[in-house]
Amino acid sequence: MNTNRKAPTGILGFPIAPFTKNNKLDEYALAQNIQFLLDEGLEAIFVACAAAEYPSLSKAEYEAMVEVAVTVTGGKVPVYTGVGGNIQTSLELARVSADRGADGYLILPPYLVTGEQAGLAAYFKAIAESTDLNAIVYQRDNVSLSISTLEALAEVPQVVGVKDGLGNMELNTLLTQTFKKRFGWLNGMPLAEVTMPAYVPLGFDSYSSAISNYIPHISRKFYKGVLSGDQETVNDIYQQVILPINNIRSQRKGYAVSLIKAGMEIMEMPIGQTVRLPILPIEKEHYAEMQTILKNALDRFPKETSIQSI
Repeated sequence: MNTNRKAPTGILGFPIAPFTKNNKLDEYALAQNIQFLLDEGLEAIFVACAAAEYPSLSKAEYEAMVEVAVTVTGGKVPVYTGVGGNIQTSLELARVSADRGADGYLILPPYLVTGEQAGLAAYFKAIAESTDLNAIVYQRDNVSLSISTLEALAEVPQVVGVKDGLGNMELNTLLTQTFKKRFGWLNGMPLAEVTMPAYVPLGFDSYSSAISNYIPHISRKFYKGVLSGDQETVNDIYQQVILPINNIRSQRKGYAVSLIKAGMEIMEMPIGQTVRLPILPIEKEHYAEMQTILKNALDRFPKETSIQSI
């Protein structure tokens, strides 16, 4: 367990859950996915989270995913897990994460339950304090965190970060100006490269990258352009890669997950397109569009022979 009370920074890897055609977790394919992200220099691995269809996983599958991630990373980068939803399940999976050697967890919202801010603070606090692992709280969907809620969570040493999936920039400004470096700030918007240039000036220094599962060198080139002020590169990647992929992603609900698997398959990573209901695989015409986008992306932004850190 890593007791460093600091949220990971940089580009964060969110491996998918590879399923076989008979709907079983493919642990070997998962290990390959994680190793690929490590080889590409991603700064942390977030396993069994939303990109890995967290709500559909059995406890046995969850445990297996955590074990694979901890084994493959071998302490090279922090391993975070996903917990959240049902409070009792969250507490159980937080303990699983600790027992299996994870460094922390991302606490997802209590889905289908809308609580008062005091209730939300107590929900995040109860999970964060249930182990000594680092915890990152995630505002998205039905959860919008207030200053009072974060004041309560700031008293919990385990809470090291706040991840935003709402895109409310007025709220983000208030939160980051109030708490500054007390928390690490993570951009968790869908296809976070779209919004990262707007988040960096507020103090956000990391983001979850879906496209890093299949074109990580382009995500890194984009982020380096954002940080260095290379607007020409940023605009070029926006127009040629990020916005076209985002346009497909927005066509159907669930594409935030199934589009990752399609991209990986197109890039000849043998994980298949099997997803769990209610998510569906992407449609044939969108798959064809994705093939064209990725071919053009690789032609325009070929992978360099070595990865340089930001």
